[in-house]
Amino acid sequence: MIFALRSYHCAAVVRVLHTLPDGEPVRGVTSLDDLLYVLRGGKSSEQIEVYNEDSYKLQRCITVPELSACNDMIVCAHNRCAYISDIADTNKCIHRVGLPQGVDVTNWPVNDKPRRLSVTDTHSVLVTCREVRVIKEFSTDGKLLRQILLPRDVVSPLHTIQLSSGEFVVCHGDVSDPVHRVCLIGSDGRVVKSYGGPKGSGTQQIHVPMHLAVDRNGFVLVVDVNNFRVLLLSPALTFVREVESREQLKLRPLRLWLHSDRRRLYVAVNEWKDGRSTAGRVVVVSV
Repeated sequence: MIFALRSYHCAAVVRVLHTLPDGEPVRGVTSLDDLLYVLRGGKSSEQIEVYNEDSYKLQRCITVPELSACNDMIVCAHNRCAYISDIADTNKCIHRVGLPQGVDVTNWPVNDKPRRLSVTDTHSVLVTCREVRVIKEFSTDGKLLRQILLPRDVVSPLHTIQLSSGEFVVCHGDVSDPVHRVCLIGSDGRVVKSYGGPKGSGTQQIHVPMHLAVDRNGFVLVVDVNNFRVLLLSPALTFVREVESREQLKLRPLRLWLHSDRRRLYVAVNEWKDGRSTAGRVVVVSV
């Protein structure tokens, strides 16, 4: 994304273009072919809402049979499908949904709770398994390609993205953990560099970094859940600025999706009560 540094760094005010309607908690947001896909939790049918990216009008809903406790969603343009993680104890699987019509729905077991997802440059699926500190890589038909055990100091990993260099950007730190960071993990499995440390709200701190996006120049966007903001880090994982703040988001951000060609950032924000999401919406931002 050639415009990345100039757009993110110099824009004095982030412009909110649209807010999708409130509904059930949003567990994932992504896009493909001018269609925006929003994953809603707490539903037994019509879990995926499909919107037109120009008008933001709801086009239809997709039902994913057997989906129980959705946690994240990502699309693969190459394989023309969406992947959804399901953390229900009875499932612990990935659901694969053919797009755009939502046909050819299949699933495969992960055998550990699958948290957040990403797709690699070679079109495989990376599944972050928080409890065992493992990244699992699957083919599009569910074949386990490899497992990557994260270093001991990467506690409670929440999301992983593989860079074109083969290195990984990993965010880690759940509510009860003292250290919350975004780390660059080398091919040898060691931490090369990191941002953060003891959890907090300063410019060098973060509090539950739950979801990531990386642009074409290596800049990293991070959902900072308990500080109600989205941060921009440089490719060296140094603080650049807040892209979105508590005043703009109002609610806790949980997921994000960067559409580079459209210069749009989609942020899923959710109301929070008694330790869980009770409702959610998607904020569309020009970047």
